Amino acid sequence: MGHHGNAGKNNAPEETQAVVRAQVEALKQRPRASVLIIGGGINGVGTFRDLALQGIDVALVERGDYCQGASGASSHMIHGGIRYLENGEFRLVKESVVERNGLLKIAPHYVKPLQTTIPIFSTFSGILSAPIRFLTHKQGKPQERGAFLIKAGLTLYDAFSRDGGTVPRHDFKGRKKALAELPQLHSGIKYAATYYDASVHNPERLTLDVLQDGEKAGLPVSGAAAATAAEAKARATNYLAVTAVAEDGVELTDQLTGEKFTFTADVVVNTTGAWVDMTNTDMGSPTRFMGGTKGSHIVLDHPGLLAACNGREIFFEHTDGRIVLIYPMGDRVLVGTTDVNADMTADAVCTEDEIDYFFDLIGHVFPNVLVTREEIVYSFAGVRPLPRHDETAPGFVSRDYRIERAEHSIGGKTVPVLSLVGGKWTTFRALAEHMSNDVLAIIGAPRKRSTAKLPIGGGVNFPDSTAGVEAWILAHTSDSVTAARAGVLLTRYGTRAEEVLAYLGEGIDTVFNSTDELSDREVAFMVEHEQIGHLIDVMIRRTSLAFRGLVTSELLAETAAALAGPLGWNAAKVAEEISHSVDVLARFHGVHVQSLIA
Repeated sequence: MGHHGNAGKNNAPEETQAVVRAQVEALKQRPRASVLIIGGGINGVGTFRDLALQGIDVALVERGDYCQGASGASSHMIHGGIRYLENGEFRLVKESVVERNGLLKIAPHYVKPLQTTIPIFSTFSGILSAPIRFLTHKQGKPQERGAFLIKAGLTLYDAFSRDGGTVPRHDFKGRKKALAELPQLHSGIKYAATYYDASVHNPERLTLDVLQDGEKAGLPVSGAAAATAAEAKARATNYLAVTAVAEDGVELTDQLTGEKFTFTADVVVNTTGAWVDMTNTDMGSPTRFMGGTKGSHIVLDHPGLLAACNGREIFFEHTDGRIVLIYPMGDRVLVGTTDVNADMTADAVCTEDEIDYFFDLIGHVFPNVLVTREEIVYSFAGVRPLPRHDETAPGFVSRDYRIERAEHSIGGKTVPVLSLVGGKWTTFRALAEHMSNDVLAIIGAPRKRSTAKLPIGGGVNFPDSTAGVEAWILAHTSDSVTAARAGVLLTRYGTRAEEVLAYLGEGIDTVFNSTDELSDREVAFMVEHEQIGHLIDVMIRRTSLAFRGLVTSELLAETAAALAGPLGWNAAKVAEEISHSVDVLARFHGVHVQSLIA
């Protein structure tokens, strides 16, 4: 479930979305399933994949685009959660470290090791307040953690990585050695602790890979022919919302055409994140499980800050108790995050106050690096799907998850509804396995296989070294595909890039004038295989062009023109989509692109 401002419009002629809406037709032709999952973020999609691999008849619907909400607005980290130790959440830390190590192996195309340094300004700060927080789970007066406390935490953190560890252990350095490695750090530091976690550089595409694994697992034995789409045991559709309870099931409304139809299932799984309570209300059974907090981030094009990071994340706890991270992603620097109670009636956006807060934090760590608003190329915000926390400060709310079961009256019968409360990127696979096991128990079906060691999408046979990546690129370079283009495709799709290259080779492919990272046939491939509903989907979630601040009016025009053919868009629809993209980028991401609309 994404923020409403990026949702679909209901005024498009039905025929203009013919290709995309083939997935809707598959649901309409057979309007029931054993399991209906509502919500296409990573946890819903992960559960979809897991159930599909068990041979379960499962359908998934998402109101907006896949990974549009909190899943796409994350800190792009896959981490064990060192700070959860202080809250006594040892189970979560253990699971998170195990899952981090696993994702480095099964999704190596998107999940990469991330060297992380904590600048430390004191030796014993927090040593008295930490045990109180640990025992009572109450925040108390915020204090920075000193070296003693951080050393103890990292030692325990390493202990959780002993089995199947894939990253080096932590390292402590004094001021002199720390400043030799990171000379731009604040000269007042006393120590620097370095350890490893992981990052996910393209969460939207990893979500798509997980989704497509599920779709492939659910195909009929006869193959993926369009005529057998309704027979598939795993069907997923974006831009399709649960809007009410009907006499014979739940009402689904197509967000692109306005068409409504009814769907039934034996079990419903609600993975709509911070919108879980709203979704249950739409199904006629209000709940009060959620208490989400907003997290905002900015992306900077700042060579000086990039160089100051020296290839690693800078991670620390500010004096107000909030976690701060500054780290390079390619040639950009991501800075986050805030943690404030969210107003669910308003769209989540990064505010001017939050930007000021980020600049203050950068100055605290790198006092000689000047950052201005002109260097911000993108901003984003999302609402974390945290449990209700009336008496707890946002930063101390548990990041663990739980599954709430209730019996809803849907379509004249009692239907079990499982609502996910909490959950984070790092643990999505384990969470999906847990949710699937609960579903399997309800419907009386066995687990056939585990996903723990199963490679995801383009992670299959992904090169495990820089030399291997270079060899792959060389092997896929030709007269029609430059090495740079092959490299972009490998980064974007993992080894699924081979499917894309084969598709590009089946016709005349024209690389765009506005960017050498996209072409008309690649856009057609996305339409055919990745359920494009809007032009903005390509900018934000099928590529990283918006994230890196590379969207131009020319790029929007070329991409819209490439979408027009396969989606049947006329000139008015093309203009509308460009205007919609300009509006979304400005309102939700701080990006101002000169509109081509007169």
